[in-house]
Amino acid sequence: MKRRALRALTAVLAAVGSILMMSVVAGPARADVQICEKYGATTIAGGKYVVINNNWGDDTQQCINVTSSGFTVTQGNHNKPQNGAPGSYPAVYAGCHYANCSTGSSLPMRVTDSRFAGIQTSVSMTYPGNGVYDASYDIWFDPTSRTDGQNTGAELMVWLNHTGSVQPVGSRVATVNLAGGTWDVWYGNSGWNVISYVRTSPTSSISFNVSTFYNDMLSRGYVQNSWYMTSVQAGFEPWVGGTGLAVNNFSYTVGGGNNGGDTQAPSAPSNLRASNVTSSGVSLAWNGSSDNVGVTGYDVYRGSTLVGTTSGTSYNVSGLSASTAYSFSVRARDAAGNTSQASNTVSVTTTSGGGNPGGSCRVTYTKSEWAGGFTANITVGSASAVNGWTLAFTFPGDQRVTNAWNATVSQSGSSVTARNVDHNGSIPANGTASFGFQGTWSSSDASPTSFTLNGTACTTG
Repeated sequence: MKRRALRALTAVLAAVGSILMMSVVAGPARADVQICEKYGATTIAGGKYVVINNNWGDDTQQCINVTSSGFTVTQGNHNKPQNGAPGSYPAVYAGCHYANCSTGSSLPMRVTDSRFAGIQTSVSMTYPGNGVYDASYDIWFDPTSRTDGQNTGAELMVWLNHTGSVQPVGSRVATVNLAGGTWDVWYGNSGWNVISYVRTSPTSSISFNVSTFYNDMLSRGYVQNSWYMTSVQAGFEPWVGGTGLAVNNFSYTVGGGNNGGDTQAPSAPSNLRASNVTSSGVSLAWNGSSDNVGVTGYDVYRGSTLVGTTSGTSYNVSGLSASTAYSFSVRARDAAGNTSQASNTVSVTTTSGGGNPGGSCRVTYTKSEWAGGFTANITVGSASAVNGWTLAFTFPGDQRVTNAWNATVSQSGSSVTARNVDHNGSIPANGTASFGFQGTWSSSDASPTSFTLNGTACTTG
């Protein structure tokens, strides 16, 4: 289930891969099981994990030696261009990959499940002195609780190390400090969102809470809380060579692992305060919480509505209406999935200037459609100046947004919200702003007919 699977594997090849996998899937693996089949797989740790050869991108033979705790690539002679896709992704995983599921993972799991915040994973690896590769986690999310086929929500990659000139899908969008390291954040789309965290100083081992990276993706609008996590995989993408790459140990635990019995909630965040109040947004900050197993993140509420999550102690709320009163609070989460009491409540009233278009607004929705997919370009015009905008509308069909440009787009059911990005947040009087997105549909791709700009109804056409 690699991000290039739709390009590299036709339905026939996927079916053949499934047959090959079925032919070698066994019970608990003996030490030193040898697998050279293209999609050969077996289980370890009594079925808790699956090890897969997954030579999906190359016809050169690749072989792995499966141990009781991981695997080693014993034959890998890949020679793929470094500006293209890798040759393979040999990996060990918990969860489901093309209908081959490990036992006891509780996956697929909706990310709003209380257990999700406590999912912990670790890996230790060995790198050879030659070859071109990345060493990475590959964690998958889907809008449904699917166990087979290609996930279409998001792919989270955590790159511990890489050599040569290879780089993730898309482009670098930020640098963050998470999970004890500094990471360059890359975003792209391969028919689904691909978010890669590339460690600026390589490491051969890591232990982290999945929600640490998920919350950062969520804050950037790349994932949705209605989605499901389907698998947690750790392995290698070799472009050149590959022999000697090894996963020494891999672990995956639900509910914080050894902390799974923890029932102590974090302390409540304190001293919640607001600043930089505008007509459409506000900046919030608070003092952090303490916890016996460690705080993994904070949930920000507007009244009783969750508006965002963060791993830090500040958050910028956008998309508010002008001249409107709001109240906010914050709760902390720990690695065992416990949630704190709410912080103090802070109340603000947004300003009147610019955030709500005093005159008319007009929206033009133009789409290009094909079987099962479409792109849409939207132009937003306002008779009065707007400083920070949020456009809301509802799909009349069963469309799902998969990626967007020039706006941060989120979707809940059929309701869609698009918020400006930094470079197009201001619309001058009688001016316009534009953005677009790509999506999928099944039975209907009817265009939306009503839009609101910062809460004010717009005309269309």
